[in-house]
Amino acid sequence: MSQRNDKQISRRRVLRTAGVSVAAMTAAGLLNTPHVGGADVKPEPKIAKGDKLRIALIGCGGQGTGTHIPAAMKEELVAVVDPDPARQDKALAAGQAKAKLVNPNFDPAKVKRFDDYRKLFDAMGKQLDGILVATPNHHHALPAILAMKLGIGAYVEKPMCFDLREARIMSELSIKQKVATQMGNQGHSGEGYRRLCEYIWAGAIGNVTEVYCWSDRANGGAGPRPPEQEPPAGMNWDHWIGPAPFRKFHKDLHPHEWHGWHDFGGGSLGNMGAHVLDGAHWALKLGHASTVEVEDMVGGSDERFPLGVRIRWDFAAREGMPPVKLWWYDGKKKGAAGGTGKTTDADANDDAVDTKARNIPPIVLELEKKYKTTLDKNGTVFVGDKGIMVSGTYGGGVRMLPDEAQKAFPSPAKSLPRVSGGHHGSYYNAIRTGQPASSNFETAAKLTEIILLGGVAMRMGKGKKLDWDGEKMEFPNSPEATKLVGREYRKGWEM
Repeated sequence: MSQRNDKQISRRRVLRTAGVSVAAMTAAGLLNTPHVGGADVKPEPKIAKGDKLRIALIGCGGQGTGTHIPAAMKEELVAVVDPDPARQDKALAAGQAKAKLVNPNFDPAKVKRFDDYRKLFDAMGKQLDGILVATPNHHHALPAILAMKLGIGAYVEKPMCFDLREARIMSELSIKQKVATQMGNQGHSGEGYRRLCEYIWAGAIGNVTEVYCWSDRANGGAGPRPPEQEPPAGMNWDHWIGPAPFRKFHKDLHPHEWHGWHDFGGGSLGNMGAHVLDGAHWALKLGHASTVEVEDMVGGSDERFPLGVRIRWDFAAREGMPPVKLWWYDGKKKGAAGGTGKTTDADANDDAVDTKARNIPPIVLELEKKYKTTLDKNGTVFVGDKGIMVSGTYGGGVRMLPDEAQKAFPSPAKSLPRVSGGHHGSYYNAIRTGQPASSNFETAAKLTEIILLGGVAMRMGKGKKLDWDGEKMEFPNSPEATKLVGREYRKGWEM
């Protein structure tokens, strides 16, 4: 491996500039000069062919260990970060097992270990080419911002960040810093959504005016917090909480249930929206939504997302396409059978949850019955004035219904470029060449905005239609909702 000049830059200096908006940083001259907190940041030369990228994994849970470790092993894994040392152990063990196939010289003893990504940047500075972030949502933005300010590539899991203000900052900062970025909606690098775009742009189903998306996930709950408990032995719980309001450890939070809590996740929409909504966002060239409203919900509380929800966004005409209505259904329906208990949220009408009933658009059941087909557990129906198309979770199963319509329509040319090496390969190529990754932050922020608007609507409650001014980043008819555009960060974790 060729020698590359390493430079350590203090994380504390970076934090002083990363906490303000991009507009404020630009006004202060911080984004118009190659300086971060007084230290020069010069673009890294393109990585020599054959050199391995130096990658740090931040977040060693299921996604970090199961997805990102195998991808990191194709390069050089130099550090892992997780507040739970047992998870660090699992990640390195997985890396060692994978190394037998892709990197036989891998030595887990040489991998640096940290319980806090701020310590990673303090200790290693410019010794990194890229990071892979697989933390809960509330930790997505800060390590990515710290990395970008240091000229390091940043890949974060979906959704791109926790709130709308973070999405705007991350997008604009990635452009200013000209660094490689990627959000983990892997379907965006696949064939399915590309074919979807090419068919819709070729007029296969005419003008699309309605879109129905759904997910079988039920990442939410009802009622108060469970009793406090001790965190797993050796775990740095304070670092897991990070920028969020502090609370003691309790079940239904770690390692996966954080999705359902307002302070850490985004509900089922936050969990699956970037995968399922990607096709609609891309094919229909969706910009800022005009309005967003929760039309129905079950479960939820002042702290929890619902167990089932129906959300509607309205988008104005754009780029030759007519106005379109977009719906999202997830989780479970209301009903007494199999109920898990009643919510304390009055907006959910205090109904119990039927854990056996799928909360999906009625059109899905109609299509399945009419065409004797089975649609994905997470998918989309596009309704045009000339026909219907469907897609699955990651863009799989893209087709027109009925099959005869698919066969009758001439296959459109493949006008979109294809990705080689998969989603991580797209990111690694961006680090090496400077070419944008497939779901770079500028692109991903626009999709993420739709998801986070739905999150605000869920927190505001059923039947509260919110007008959205995307340019000003405010809800003109709801000062209360506008307060949720950005959050306050716990001391020491400011952005």
